[in-house]
Parts: sequence; C-alpha cells; structure tokens
Amino acid sequence: MEKNTVSITTEFIKLDSLLKLANAVGSGGEAKILIQEGEVRVNGETCTMRGKKIRPGDVVSLPGLEIVVQ
Repeated sequence: MEKNTVSITTEFIKLDSLLKLANAVGSGGEAKILIQEGEVRVNGETCTMRGKKIRPGDVVSLPGLEIVVQ
C-alpha cells in the first residue's frame, strides 16, 4: 500500500478536499463518489461524510493508498 503524508496549516481540512490535496482523486466529483460508496476510511472506520473534519494525526485510507495528516 502506498503511503502519503500531507501537511495542513489549518486546524482541519474537509475529507473531500484532503483527497484532492493528496492527489488521491482527480476531482471533487470523484472524491464524492468514493466517499459515498464507502471506499474511504478515517482512522479505520468507514466514512461517508464528504465534509468530515480531518485533523492532524488522522489517517485516511482508500484502496491502495494511506494518507497521514500532519
């Protein structure tokens, strides 16, 4: 599994924005579909909320990729 570390300078980033920032998806629409289909996990739990607040220390995973937020 590929690992990717993303640094944010704000208190949090929304899940769909994080996926775009990490280049895990090509567009917001693609992020929306992945999230709605239950393909995205936040800290090991399936998350279907596009606007979920992701904070430093959280780990977001989708098939073949793990994103660690700093």
